[in-house]
Amino acid sequence: MIGGIDMQKVTLRFPCQPGMGSVLLEGLAATLAETRSYDGCHSVEVFVDADNPDNALLVEEWETRGHQEKYMEWRVSTGMIEMIQPILTAPVESLYLDGRPI
Repeated sequence: MIGGIDMQKVTLRFPCQPGMGSVLLEGLAATLAETRSYDGCHSVEVFVDADNPDNALLVEEWETRGHQEKYMEWRVSTGMIEMIQPILTAPVESLYLDGRPI
């Protein structure tokens, strides 16, 4: 929660073909400035599986789920998602996370 407002956390897992993780990261480096400046985006962090460098994970924080979904629609419309499909072993996996006070 930031300033009394719950943020929407999202993870996106990119399972790449063997040897293609670095290609994905190069492409992400060129596009993440746009993501970070997109309406409602608060942060995007990039992680790589320490045991499998062809498995990348984005951890995003958005104002709302709707902001992130609108952003993803835009990425689909620009052809970015279709462009990365050939280097993936499976579709990008999205996970929307809601925090729980315990």
